[in-house]
Amino acid sequence: MADFQQRDPSSPAFWDERFERNFTPWDKGGVPQALRDFAANSAPLVTLIPGCGSAYELALLAELGWDATAIDFSPAAVAQGKAAAGAHAARVVEADFFQWQPAAPLQLIYERAFLCAMPRAMWPQVAARWAALLAPGALLAGYFFFDDAPKGPPFGIGRAQLDSLLAANFVCIADDAVNDSIPVFAGKERWMAWRRL
Repeated sequence: MADFQQRDPSSPAFWDERFERNFTPWDKGGVPQALRDFAANSAPLVTLIPGCGSAYELALLAELGWDATAIDFSPAAVAQGKAAAGAHAARVVEADFFQWQPAAPLQLIYERAFLCAMPRAMWPQVAARWAALLAPGALLAGYFFFDDAPKGPPFGIGRAQLDSLLAANFVCIADDAVNDSIPVFAGKERWMAWRRL
């Protein structure tokens, strides 16, 4: 385990240190298959990718004509995301998820290791912000990490806990196995889509 100075994942400095030292075991290095399939079978959606990290997904969605924006509060992550996004680098923005405001109403929030990067005590705030940013009928879709290990990140959630977190504002419309997980998530993540009520 690397000897890191920063221990608080709610701080941008925590993530800066890991990106700057290339310690990113959550980084797939590309776009996962379930998102490829989802995007191929959907009309373009106004999309937010919070906690985007390297932002590989942004380039894919932008190439398909989606109005996608990727945000991260870590300057080092944003720099890496802009590099990975290439021609679409301007769509990678340094911003705090809890303060950022969309230019147009969002139709999708793509979840990829954002919830599980946040300390568990912050999860109600994350869920409330998802609900605030999405109008009825809009989607929260992506990968959800199920695990009960006490330490993180990633901080895993239980299925009943996720249902409780989202049930007031969302209904689950897809829940599928994932077969191309990276080691840190292998056997513990599901592709899920939730529709805003």
